[in-house]
Formats: sequence, C-alpha cells, structure tokens
Amino acid sequence: MTQQGVRWTADQVLALAPDDASRRAAGRLGAAGPWSGTGQDGGTVWGLCGGSGGGPYRTVVDLAGGSGPAYRCSCPSRKLPCKHALGLLLLWASAADAVPPGQPPDWAAERPATGRERPTANRPGGGAGSGSGAADPEAARHRAERRAERITAGAGELEQRLADLLRAGLAGAEQAGYGLWEETAARMVDAQASGLASRVRELGAIPSSGSDWPVRLLEESALLHLLNRAWLRRALLPDDLAATVRSRVGLPATPSGPPVRDRWLVLAQYDTSDSRLTTRRIWLYGAGSQRTALLLSYGAAGRAPELALPVGLTLDAEVSPYPGRVQRAALGERFAAPVVTQARPAGVSTARAVARYGAALRDDPWLDSVPVTLDRVVPTPDGDAWQLADADGDTALPLTPAARSRPGLWRLVALSGGAPVRVFGECGHQGFTPLTAWPEKGGAAVPLC
Repeated sequence: MTQQGVRWTADQVLALAPDDASRRAAGRLGAAGPWSGTGQDGGTVWGLCGGSGGGPYRTVVDLAGGSGPAYRCSCPSRKLPCKHALGLLLLWASAADAVPPGQPPDWAAERPATGRERPTANRPGGGAGSGSGAADPEAARHRAERRAERITAGAGELEQRLADLLRAGLAGAEQAGYGLWEETAARMVDAQASGLASRVRELGAIPSSGSDWPVRLLEESALLHLLNRAWLRRALLPDDLAATVRSRVGLPATPSGPPVRDRWLVLAQYDTSDSRLTTRRIWLYGAGSQRTALLLSYGAAGRAPELALPVGLTLDAEVSPYPGRVQRAALGERFAAPVVTQARPAGVSTARAVARYGAALRDDPWLDSVPVTLDRVVPTPDGDAWQLADADGDTALPLTPAARSRPGLWRLVALSGGAPVRVFGECGHQGFTPLTAWPEKGGAAVPLC
C-alpha cells in the first residue's frame, strides 16, 4: 500500500480518478462519516460505504499486485475506479490509523478486477452495438466547410484591421483603447476562430504596457499577419505545417499519431485562467523514447480541470500525439499505478536551450516557448532581474518577467544555495520560466509553479 515505503498522498490518490466528477465526489467520501467495517491487510483495503441503495456498498481496493491497482465495488457505477474506491483510498491516506488493520471478511477476500479492465464506455448504450449509429460523414464535411468559410471571412476582416493600424501609425493604438480590439476579438469568435480571437486580445493589451510597447505591438502584429496569410494559403503548405496553422487558428483536432508506450515522468503541472476557462498544462518525459509531451486539460472558470498528475510520479502509459508540429498529446491507457520516483531527464546548457528554441521556430513561427531541461545552472541576480547561469560556462538565460514574480523563484534560490541545480522549464523569446528543479546530488523534484 506504499510506494518506496511512503504512504500515498491525496494528490496521488486523486490522480487515479477517471474524471473530474469522480474526483469531486471522492473528496466528499474521504472522511470516516460514510464508512463502516473498514480494514486493511497488507496490500488490501476494504470498507462499507453508506449509499442510496438498500444496503451499504462493499468496496475493495488492492494495490499490492504487480499489474497495478485493482478495484471492486457493489455500486452500479461503470467507472473504474468509482468514487467509493477513491474515497476509501483518501480515507486510508489521511492518517496512519484511519483504517485499522484486520482480517478481510469473505466478501473482500477475492482479488478485485485490475484497473486495466475498464468498461468500453462510461454510460449505458455507449459501446459497440448500442444502436446509436455513426455520425453522418457528409454532414460533418459540410459543417467543416462552413466553418472554414467563416474563419476565412474573419481572417480577411482581421487583415483589414491590421492594415488600418499600420496606416494610421502605431501611436494611434494607445489612444484607441482596448474596446476596439475587444470588438475585433468578438468578431473572430463569431467566425469560430478562437485562436485568432485570443491573439487579438493579447494584441489589445500591449499598448501602454511598458516603454517598449510599440516594438512588441509591431512584432505581434507581424505574427498575426503571418498566421492570417498562412490560413488563407493553407492548401499550399506542407501537411504538418498546415495542421499547425489549423491548430493555431483554433480548429479542434484529435490525436492522430500512433500511441507511444513509455514510462512517463511527470515534469510539471500548472494552471492558467481567464474569465472563461482554466487550462491545466502537464509536461511528461518518456524515459525510453526521450520524448517530451504536453497534456492539456480544461475546466470552466473557477473549476479545477479534470486531469491531475502530481510532479515526481512515473506513469507506465500510452500517449498519442496530435497532428502538426506541436508537442501536444493525449493520455491513453495506463498499465500500472503511478509510482513515486526520483528520476530526472538529462539536461543541456543554456546555449543549447536557445538553439533548440530557434530550431523549433522554423517549424512553428508562433511558438512562444519549448520545454527544456537545463543542467548545472545557478540562479543569480542580474540587476533588478534574475538569470540562470551555466556553472561550467560563460552563458546565461534571463528569467521571464512572470517567473520573477512567482514564489517559486525563491524556492529555486533556496534549493540552489549558490550550487548548481538541474531545472526543467519553458525557454522562449521572453527568457526562461523554471517549473521544476532537482538538487545536483540527488533528491526529489521540487515544483516551482
């Protein structure tokens, strides 16, 4: 029931949840109130949970098997693990004496089904032969064509807006205010081009945002113009670049590459929010493939996204890449429970990190940053700013303004204490944003975000 002799944390338990609803429901069942007849014996935990049925639900969780966690519950839920199994684990993880040791009753003695034996659907009628029928491909094609026409019209309108901006001069953008940009962004939303709308809003926030705002406004306007032109001429682009353009404009995509099974190390997890959406970014690193993959999960404003993977876990799982020259992937089947590890990816110098970002821009000119691990760097002050300096060279990477304002900077400085550390983060045109660090002589990962 432990990994490397360490009792599971609540985050590690909730990482097993199949969706956000299960995670929230499990939180309400993680206390002693609804439970009776609980016990544990070696690698098995069991208990009776009061429910809406005529009697309590019988719940058993076995984490001792080599094939991963196994669950059994008498509730009617098709989810695996169900909220009762997760709640029982949360109760067990809350304190050493929360679930007493004992002999399992007869109903708990049989080993449960493994976590890999999942239903083919999470709702009745969702599997094969349910009679729901496939979607009409001809209707789907017509919908895609109509949306492409709307995006093309929106891109043409945006081109005119950018031309007006340059014709009137950048200085006029400061007097125009944000309202005109928000109106343009709303037009892009109407055109179903959410990616263009997001970039327009970012553009509108640049005027009067610092002494160098005209330079940044011109740069971002040029990138937005390039994206517009790429969309209008997408038929002439290579397939991978055309897929990247569709993604940047805001068209939805599904994983299309073959799944890659590996032992994936969770490098970082952090959330960003606006008035409409909370986005969770999780970076994974494959120990065998040496690939870095980005998982995205979304939630409504003020609500936690569905997927949660704490830093420092390793997953034996499959991930499927999305089309285009992006590193986004979808998490597929998991073959074992997450395992706490002190493994870390190999690192590069700061000069190599900058070169890697430059090479990535050739494939995706709109790329803000690339994931990279720096080896043997020391956080050092640079006037009013901070940088990561190579311990064995004479190069350094400045930290981004956002990184300098985070409490994680001081955790990084404390972890280093003037000595070299290994740091994973995102390297881009504004500098480096550290997300996770490891002490040079071994130790667990320290999240910085």
